Parts: sequence; C-alpha cells; structure tokens
Amino acid sequence: MFENISGRFQRILKDLRGQGRLTEENISDSLREVRMALLEADVALTVVKAFIEQVKQRMLGKEVATSLTPGQAVIKIVNQELVALMGGTNSSLELNVQPPAVILVAGLQGAGKTTTVAKLARYLKETLNKKVAVVSCDIYRPAAIDQLKTLASEVQVNFIESSPDQSPTDITAEAVKTAAKQFMDVLLVDSAGRLHIDDEMMQEIRMVHAAIKPVETLFVIDSMMGQDAVNAARAFDEALPLTGSILTKIDGDARGGAALSVRHVTGKPIKFMGTGEKTDALTPFHPDRIASRILGMGDVLSLIEEVEQKADKEKAEKFARKLKKGKGFTLEDFKEQLQQMRNMGGLGNMLDKIPGMSSLPANIDADRGNKEFVKLEAIINSMTVIERRKPDVINGSRKKRIAAGSGTQIQDVNRLLKQFNQMQKMMKRMSKKGGMAKLLRGMGGKLPPGGMPF
Repeated sequence: MFENISGRFQRILKDLRGQGRLTEENISDSLREVRMALLEADVALTVVKAFIEQVKQRMLGKEVATSLTPGQAVIKIVNQELVALMGGTNSSLELNVQPPAVILVAGLQGAGKTTTVAKLARYLKETLNKKVAVVSCDIYRPAAIDQLKTLASEVQVNFIESSPDQSPTDITAEAVKTAAKQFMDVLLVDSAGRLHIDDEMMQEIRMVHAAIKPVETLFVIDSMMGQDAVNAARAFDEALPLTGSILTKIDGDARGGAALSVRHVTGKPIKFMGTGEKTDALTPFHPDRIASRILGMGDVLSLIEEVEQKADKEKAEKFARKLKKGKGFTLEDFKEQLQQMRNMGGLGNMLDKIPGMSSLPANIDADRGNKEFVKLEAIINSMTVIERRKPDVINGSRKKRIAAGSGTQIQDVNRLLKQFNQMQKMMKRMSKKGGMAKLLRGMGGKLPPGGMPF
C-alpha cells in the first residue's frame, strides 16, 4: 500500500534530516523531489500545487528556522499537511436518525461497489451492532441482484428481494418500507454502475436519491484508477449531494494518488477503505494513520485494533498461560502462531503498520513470506503428533517422509526446524520473570531471532 510514494518521501526526508541547517536552496530541492513524487503517484495537479505551497510556506517560516532539529521539524510539517490534505480526522457515518438510516452507495461498474456494500453491512453489524438490510436496484448488470443476495447470506444480514422487472425508484422506495417493518437500523442500497459517466446514469441515480432521501450517499472509488478515479468522484459530486467516499482495492495501490486527491477535489471525507477481497477487509479511513504509514512511521493503533478484532483471544490466553507455567513451546504452538498471522491478513498487511519496518531491505517480499507461511503449515501438518510435540525425534528418514508428504524438499524441513529452535529459545526467555523486557532490550528494535520466515 502506497509503496512508491512512501519510498520517495522517506528518502527525501532522510536527506533533510541529515542537514545541519536548512536553507532556501535545499528546501527548494527537496520540494521539487516531493512534487515529482506526488505527480508520479498520480495525485491531481491542483492538489500537488496546493500541498507544495502550504508546505513551502511553513518550511520557510520560524517553525523550522528556530528549531534545534530542523529536519525533525520538516517531517512534522509534512506529516501534518498530509493529514490535512486527506481530511484531518476520521469521519464516521451519520446514523443518529429515525431508523432505518438509509445509505445509498454509488459508483462506476468495476469499482467493487456490490462487494463494498457487503463489507459495509458486515462492519455495521459486527462493529456497531446494527440490524442491517441490503437491497440492489441494479437492474442492468446480469446477476447483480443475485451477487448481493449471496454476499448478504455470507455476512448474515437481511436481503430485501428485488427484480430486474421493477424500476430502481420503485425497488428502493419499497425497500425502505420493508426495512422499517423489519425494524432494521440501517438499509444499504446498492445502485447501478456504468462503465462510464453518462446523462442517463446520472438522471437515474438522482431519481433514486430523491425517492429515498438517504442520510449518507457514498461514492465507491477504485483507487487503482488514479487520476480517472478523482475525475469520476468530481462528476458524481456535482450530480449528487455526496456525504463521503470509500476507497477500494487500496491494498493493490502502490501509488496512493486517489487517497491523496479525493478529499481535496470533492471536499467530502473518505470514510472507509477496502484493504482486501474478503468481506472483513474494510476499515475506517484515518488520515493521521495513513500519513504516518506513508512517512514510514507505522500505524500501531490500526495494528492493535486488528489484533483485537481478528486474533483468537481464547487461544492467545491459553498460549500465554502455557508460557507462564514454563511448559515447552511446540511445533503445534508454532503452527497456531502462523495461522493467527494469516488470519490478520498475513505479513504484507502487518509490515507497513510496524514502525521501522519500512526501512527493511527491499528483498523482503511480503507475498513470498505469506506463501512461506503456507509451506511451513504444510510441513507441520505432514508430521505425526509425536513429531510436533517432540521435534527431537525427527531424524533423517522422518525428514524424508515429512518432505514427501508436504510436497517440499528436505532442506525446507531443516529450515523450519532451525527457525522453530530459535523461536523456542525466544519463548523460553519470555517465560522467565522479566523475560519480555530483557528480550526486547536484546532485540534493540530488530527482527525477532530467526528473522522473517524465508
């Protein structure tokens, strides 16, 4: 996420941090680099100009000139301006109305609109404890209604039936009545998308909006479209009273242009971002956390929230009690830790949220690491119960059998056992009194013993 722009920003700021004093000349050189980085990230030109001007004014002011650490002062300014550019703070949904609170979801075809409706339904149900119903008024795209019905069943929310024979306004007006009878807190309306913006599409979405008077009108944007996404957002904002937007496919967007442009261009907040294909891969958009990640400072708050939501608390507590009692760390425990990481989105989802991880060597490939997790699990699954609990019994012939059973090589089995031994030593140190503090001091902010699993 944002790899390109993040790498450029961090190099620029690293150079500035090394300057004993900042002059107008080296500030201008740095801002030229920042401008290029933003333009290459597909940030709208008007946004780039406004951002550079604002940063330049502050960098040439007293704030930096009087600072004992001018490099740090510049980083603070850039961070604050990035946060302001993306909206300042998280903007939550307006749900404090007479139920059902109607949310209209609009966007171009292919942006992931229907999937986003399902993700949002799940978020409202599980995080905000709301009774949610969904309805599709997309009468044009084949199987659009069936797709939403399937997704509604998956996330376990109410699906209100509709038919391609009905008009979109009739569908939505009837759905509002049905949701009220069912005592729903929220009704999510999935509208029709088009491959491009046209007058017919805009007229239809305006009629649907007038019929149901939603409290929220959210525009779904494919962040990988870059500049085109921003232009589409501007067109929809002119046609509809948008209250916010949702960025999708942000996990595949290495540039970040849409995230940095949409708020400035539309004047409406980004409320959520889609971070994967699964229905739980939707998170509130926090400008301060995104800015922190772009500048390589991590996003610990989001990581903590993700651990709380996705980690198996019962297993974690059981594991902690086991360590406290001094019981040995086994390959079964190792496998459970790998599964917990995969449940939280894998290595790639965690790396950019951990401060300092952005400075890791470029050859650390998160995708390769995630595949390696799968391989390690396969090797452990190929072992007998005795071998998992007492790895010392694994001799040459057993390694050969385990490798054949898991579709791997003997050297893969050897590597896993080596990593496990290092992890076992670390767990033993953690189980001792004050062990965690000593371990962290010994690590000195580096990776755990054994490094990444590849």
